[in-house]
Amino acid sequence: MDIRKFRNIIWDFYKKHGRHDLPWRMTTDPYRILVSEVMLQQTQVERVRGYYAAWLKKFPSIRALAAAPLADVLTSWQGLGYNRRAKMLHEAAKAVMREYEGKLPTDPKQLVLLPGVGPYTARAVAAFSANQDTVFIETNLRTVVLHHFFADKKSVSDREILAVLTEAFPKGRAREWYAALMDYGAYLKRSGIKVNKKSVSYTKQTTFAGSGRQARGAILKELTNGTATQKRLIGLLGEDRTGQMAQQLAKLLAEGMIEKIGTRYQLPR
Repeated sequence: MDIRKFRNIIWDFYKKHGRHDLPWRMTTDPYRILVSEVMLQQTQVERVRGYYAAWLKKFPSIRALAAAPLADVLTSWQGLGYNRRAKMLHEAAKAVMREYEGKLPTDPKQLVLLPGVGPYTARAVAAFSANQDTVFIETNLRTVVLHHFFADKKSVSDREILAVLTEAFPKGRAREWYAALMDYGAYLKRSGIKVNKKSVSYTKQTTFAGSGRQARGAILKELTNGTATQKRLIGLLGEDRTGQMAQQLAKLLAEGMIEKIGTRYQLPR
């Protein structure tokens, strides 16, 4: 497809159907952008809306998040899934307090050094908070490029997708451009266009039921109510899963997601 025509398709869609009311689209605060990006990882936009507002009410700044006990952070995250994201966000906040005097940087090279912040998140924060000219890939962007530029190809590398995104990138308009691309990509998916399997980087998300994620989530949810014994925790999902629960309990302890005091477990205070 012609790059100019492609840009026009994206801009026209965004003007008419863009999700301009998303709360993280109404701020350039790097902390608030970072929170939204971490929450949106593998989570639907509509689920994130409520959590985002509640999170910022409880932790309105990097300083507030860094000073909070991990127990409060994990409790506030309950229901979003992938709870390790909350712990890494907490650690990133503490690192910002130590290394940047509480001011979250917007340089991707600095951001990517923070706990839990990968190349995509670092560039997204730079684009949405500081409107920096930077090129990156995420799932909705893959959908858009694969649909318009690689309709007849079965296997497409990220290098090929990045080449298209680089050529199409409108300098000086990163914030609007990525919002438009993401909204258009989400629209394509809702319309039944599922092309991401063409990407060599595609990985299918594992089923939640019966997974280690489900086991970890059940343990952490139980501990938001207070302390619990090992017997109680490993029996939460039934006798046939006690082995898996014991394994995940040990992993959570090793990762610092929970702690053991005497014979009982609890969220870190």
